[in-house]
Amino acid sequence: MTGYGKAETTLESGKLCVEIRSLNGKTADISIKTQLLPKDKEMEVRKMIAAELQRGNIDLFMTYEPNEADSAKNINANVLSGYYRQMKSIADGLGIDGLEGRDIILGAMKFPDVIDNQKADIINDDNWPAVDSCIREAVSRLNEFRSTEGAVLYRDVTSKVASILGYVDEVEAFEGERTATVREKILARFEELSLQPDQNRLEEEMVYYIEKFDINEEKTRLRQHCHYFMETIDNEPYPGKKLGFIAQEMGREINTTGSKANHTGIQKIVVKMKDDLEKIKEQSLNIL
Repeated sequence: MTGYGKAETTLESGKLCVEIRSLNGKTADISIKTQLLPKDKEMEVRKMIAAELQRGNIDLFMTYEPNEADSAKNINANVLSGYYRQMKSIADGLGIDGLEGRDIILGAMKFPDVIDNQKADIINDDNWPAVDSCIREAVSRLNEFRSTEGAVLYRDVTSKVASILGYVDEVEAFEGERTATVREKILARFEELSLQPDQNRLEEEMVYYIEKFDINEEKTRLRQHCHYFMETIDNEPYPGKKLGFIAQEMGREINTTGSKANHTGIQKIVVKMKDDLEKIKEQSLNIL
């Protein structure tokens, strides 16, 4: 969802630069951070940006650099003269020698209101097609930026999903050992208490107890969620929100697996799955 785009166009009186950037956001939250854009064009620009970028906290900036000749016309001579007289008077009062008029002028040019860059007609109906094209070019470049970053993001997220699927397979390697361990613990406890239980009843209770720790359903659902995640990211144009929901479901199955694990090896694998899932969730927030 993050990105940056920039474009420039030459108008009759100077050069206009358009910059647009986006960060993560649940909706298209668009801020027009310029006074150059006419109010009657703002809604049109907002609709275009929302249609092209879909989601994100989006900021649009415009800067204008007038031509040299045009810039000279914008010097406020009265303000500059006032600054000059004051600075010359102060310099004379302080006894500063060697200060030339040129130096005073250059210093005064940096003071407020000396150069008036506020021109109401910088963007008008005549040059609007060029300005509109410039804005669209900046949006297009932002989308190109997103596509480049998205390719990297896709490889990272999908590799994490593949890693979780691999961990599910590793969990299965401990299944037989886990069942045997639970059985041995129960029998050892009877020996400690010097009890001789009814074997048939013991087997029934043993099966019931071990079934409480069965994680086959969790593994099946987790695999299904992982495959659904891949289908969504591969086939939907804007999968970001849905991927976040799928990741939540994946987390539920991983947590349940951990609570039922009753085995050190499985619990270690669950920690690894949680680590990968957290990275998936973080990255999913940046997916459009």
